[in-house]
Amino acid sequence: MFKDYRDHVGARADKHFKSTLFQGDHMLVGLNCLEPGQAQAAHAHAEADKFYYVIEGRGLFSLEDNTQEVGPGMVVWALAGMPHGVENRSDSRLTLLVGIAPPPK
Repeated sequence: MFKDYRDHVGARADKHFKSTLFQGDHMLVGLNCLEPGQAQAAHAHAEADKFYYVIEGRGLFSLEDNTQEVGPGMVVWALAGMPHGVENRSDSRLTLLVGIAPPPK
């Protein structure tokens, strides 16, 4: 399969936008879009590793007790069980390619 992520970008006023690009038995790949001021609260996936690849924008990412601003081309990796979250403190959309393996049930 082939997909252009730009066909799956979107926004929601109440919370960050999520779109699934691909999902198989072993991995989920999706897109998260955070408008200025939106955040994904810290959370963990007990049984799955997760990565964020920053396509556009800048975000403040947290991994356990470590917080860092990350921009385009950077990858953030959260091992299974590791608390992680992201906040868009910029004035433009933050677009993230996200992978979770194995996918949530």
